[in-house]
Amino acid sequence: MKIAFITSEYPHPKISHAAGIGTSIKNLAITLKKKGIGVSVFVYHQNEDAVFCYEGVEIHLIKKKRYKLFTWYFYRKHIQNYVNEVVAKNHIDVLEAPDWTGITAFMKFKVPLVIRFHGSDAYFCKLENRQQKVKNFFFEKLALKSASAYIAPTTFAGEETRKIFGVHNDKIRTIHYGLQLESFVNEFPEVYNRNTILYIGTIIRKKGVFELAKIFNKIVEENPESKLILIGGDAPDIKTGNTSTYKLMAQEFSETAKTNVDYLGKIPYSQVKEHIKKAHVCVFPSFAETLGMVTIESMALQKPVVNTSIGWAQELIDDGINGYLVHPANIELYAQRVLELLNDELLCEKIGREARKKVEKTFDINKIADINIAYYNSILK
Repeated sequence: MKIAFITSEYPHPKISHAAGIGTSIKNLAITLKKKGIGVSVFVYHQNEDAVFCYEGVEIHLIKKKRYKLFTWYFYRKHIQNYVNEVVAKNHIDVLEAPDWTGITAFMKFKVPLVIRFHGSDAYFCKLENRQQKVKNFFFEKLALKSASAYIAPTTFAGEETRKIFGVHNDKIRTIHYGLQLESFVNEFPEVYNRNTILYIGTIIRKKGVFELAKIFNKIVEENPESKLILIGGDAPDIKTGNTSTYKLMAQEFSETAKTNVDYLGKIPYSQVKEHIKKAHVCVFPSFAETLGMVTIESMALQKPVVNTSIGWAQELIDDGINGYLVHPANIELYAQRVLELLNDELLCEKIGREARKKVEKTFDINKIADINIAYYNSILK
């Protein structure tokens, strides 16, 4: 079998952008290759056209193009034509694409198309309770309509997407993202920087960063030694139009808390793991995710995580056993849970051990890849 992924991101120095979606695709692609599956990745909106192999995966960069009129249509047709040529040449059996922006709208392929619900604009708009542009909804709905099958990283994401677009439930399969567990080993979980709280993710409203600032204000009142480290790119704020969400977030910190915050910006992925290992507690108070790769990465490294309590997170963490689930709007309780962990080393170690067990049981990429292969085969029958 040969599989190909269409994506706008993938972790590689030549590729301009990579986040959670790209990481999840790479984890799966490499594992599929190890299991004897041929894998290609088409990365669009790039600065150049190029083809190269990386870790056994054939990567095609598709340069972004602009047209005098209807770039949104003609660039899609350009991607379609290029992909179809490679599909025929390499005898690819199945294509997979994300739902975001409905990139495969207006495309017709010679093989079955699977769309994975990494998170559509419509999905995030619903969770954030904001209006979506009609054009974006049209593109995403049209793209979903042309797919043969769908994969959701959590049942919650699948069900919410089904409600939004009217997708048939029997065509949606929940298959979690997976981790290469051998790359996420913490040999000394008892060694970390005491009172260090870590947030990893884009600095953006939907990730609960304003709530995090208020939470940290409460934490510092009780524990003046606590420190908050923020890792992730700064994004414009969709509500105010401000070009920097971090500048707005910084205004929410109390004078005392402000001196205990360290914003590192976007750093190389290879460094992120070291920061997770050094952290005492990891926090992800998001209002909108489909799964959240950094959550399971932190759990794999035996870190106690305080996550959101919204839908998808309930499939990652068993509250009070291998982490905590608290709604981001509940500032008092969220701060209390973090403080409990900062004040109890044995509790941190216990939850960290259980977190690792949960990831080994549920998010092992070797098991996840086998489930994907079986599902792809079922589509081809």
